[in-house]
Amino acid sequence: MNSEVEFRFIPSETILDILPLLKELNPKVSDVILSKRILEMSTQNYKCLGAFNKENLIGICGLWFCTRHYSGRSMEPDHVIIRKDFQGQGIGEKMFEWLFEYGKANGIEAVELNTYVQNTRSHKFYYNLGYEILGYHFLKVLK
Repeated sequence: MNSEVEFRFIPSETILDILPLLKELNPKVSDVILSKRILEMSTQNYKCLGAFNKENLIGICGLWFCTRHYSGRSMEPDHVIIRKDFQGQGIGEKMFEWLFEYGKANGIEAVELNTYVQNTRSHKFYYNLGYEILGYHFLKVLK
């Protein structure tokens, strides 16, 4: 892994810096809508962890925090992406190690996430981190 990678939360003042990476996961959503959503998310129980190579943002992982009746205090990683030219260097694994340590230090009891059905590469990654499939994620758009 590239030894110059540092993990730190992205301040709300610069949260829109995640837009180019987030766009890779949401190519059909306009920049205007994504920006509006990111700004709204930053006022909720949300933080975004950045992976930085020197001062260049090369990866992101959004985090949602809540308490669930079945798992207690939980943290939910969301929109995890490492820039293509930095993939395959172990950065994603190191990011999750950082997240797990952060969670333990902050009283988080469980870490759960969703991943797209067609993203089989991520499934292997999460299995290797010790995740298990708990259920299905359903979505109904109300427009």
